Formats: sequence, C-alpha cells, structure tokens
Amino acid sequence: MSDTQPLPAEGADAAMQKAEAAAWFESLRDEICAAFEKLEDDLQGTHADMPPGRFTRQPWQRAPNDNTGGAAANDKASGKAGDGLLQGGGEMSIMRGRVFEKVGVNISTVYGVFSSEFRKQINGAAEDGAFWAAGISLVAHMRSPLVPAVHMNTRHIVTSKGWFGGGADLTPMYPNDKDTQDFHAALKAACDTHDPDYYPKYKKWCDEYFFLPHRNEPRGVGGIFYDHLNTGDWDKDFAFTRDVGKAFLDIYPKIVARHMDKPWTQEQREHQLVRRGRYVEFNLLHDRGTQFGLKTGGNTEAILMSMPPEVKWP
Repeated sequence: MSDTQPLPAEGADAAMQKAEAAAWFESLRDEICAAFEKLEDDLQGTHADMPPGRFTRQPWQRAPNDNTGGAAANDKASGKAGDGLLQGGGEMSIMRGRVFEKVGVNISTVYGVFSSEFRKQINGAAEDGAFWAAGISLVAHMRSPLVPAVHMNTRHIVTSKGWFGGGADLTPMYPNDKDTQDFHAALKAACDTHDPDYYPKYKKWCDEYFFLPHRNEPRGVGGIFYDHLNTGDWDKDFAFTRDVGKAFLDIYPKIVARHMDKPWTQEQREHQLVRRGRYVEFNLLHDRGTQFGLKTGGNTEAILMSMPPEVKWP
C-alpha cells in the first residue's frame, strides 16, 4: 500500500478528529455489549438454567513513562512539560455468561512516546516516537462449540502521520458455509460502499495475516484486515471504519442466534478446546495488536483478554 499522508499531531482539526474517533469507539462498545447481553437473555438451549451474563467494566489508566523514551520525550508528546500526567487509558468490559463463555469488548485512548527500539517499527514514529492511539478490540469465546468465536477491532493511530486500521474475522470450531458466506457478505457490503477494491484486497490481507505458519493452516474462515488506511480524506476513512464496526454489529449476533440453542456433545466440546489452542498460539506469537499493547505500556489484562478461559493441547 502507499505510504500514509501526513496528519498534524496538534491543532484544532486534529484534536476534533481524535475526539470524534474515540467517541465512536466508545459508542460502538456500548451497542455491542447491549446486543451480546440480549443474546444472553434470549438463550433457551443448553445452560439456559444459568443466569444470563452481564458485562462488568473496569477502567485503567496508563502511567507516565510506561515503556517510553523518558520524561522529556513524554512531555513533548503530551504538550505539557513536566506535568507527570497519566497518558490516557481505557476500559475493559468483560462478560462470562451462558452463551458467551468469555467475551471482552475493550476500548482505549493512549498517547506517549515509543521506545527507541519499537518506534522504528511504526509508520511515522521513527524521528521522535510520539504517538496517539484510540480503538476498540473484541474477542468472544463461546460456550457452545457450534457457535463460532470471533475477533473484531478498529483503531485510529497518529504519529507524524495518521491512519485507520482493523477488521474482523470468524473462527468456527465446525465451519458452516452459510455463516461464512453471510459474515463475508456483510463485510463486503461495507467495503463496496466505499471502494470496490477494498474487499478483495482486505480479504486477501486477512487470509495472509491470520495464518499460523508453524502449523501451515489459517486461524479461521477469515474476514477482512486493513491497516495504514489514509486516502487523504479523513472523513471518508473514518466513515469506512465506522461501517466495518456496524457490519460486525449487524451480522455476528445473527450468527450466534442461529446456533446457540442447538444441543452439543462432550466430544464436540473437547474439539472446541483443542481448536482454541490455535487462537492462543496466534495471539501470543504473531498478533501485532498484542505486541503494540505490551510495548506501549498498555494494561496487560486488557491486552490478554483475548485468551480463552479454558483450552487444551492434547
């Protein structure tokens, strides 16, 4: 992809854009949590005798100088020399329910300075390492092995340049053609509204990214993945990122509702636990978001909320 266009780190327009993006991620979080809690209420199949799950929220703050280049560099990023202020933070929303064995829908808005080693890996950060980032990250692990696990995240990052990234991908324990087709169709429709080239490009990127080379197999049935999106029109790129979130919010609860009341066996559960191991392997070995969070002083529990509550390696 072409290099991103410069985006000012300061100024009224940039500040407004950052605030608007962060507010969207928060509102999307609220809508997703409400939709997932409704699924908990609607369950009539296995585990219907359990109480429906509810999200619990836990805010966290990023302390100054976490994995950064020092106080002077941090003062430059915050624009307030010597104030020692916290550098943003986030909120974890976790639910352990009767449909969702464990689901996390986390938001964060953080800023500071990358370490001298890590800044070289981030577009536009090599010179001074200053960054600002906001986003939403979701991972759902289901009680029923017949309901696919899922991942979705979207984000806005600003260094000396600015861009959007994210995507969504489906990880069924037992692939279902209709689920796969409908999931991809929803994401394709979101892409096609903005650019007919987006879906084939971002589907291919997802297939290549969510692949376990040490096992020579994909993590799931794919979806879309995009990064460094900056067409030069911030409003257009932000609108696309919003539509990705809306498409996910529309299609995934429908897929869950199709299967959550179906009976399943212990043998299917064992298969589910083994397949979850592939998810763990990818997130710990290859996932860029995990590395980004850990290397920018993010909340460790929030970063590792993607880990399933139970998993097996036979």
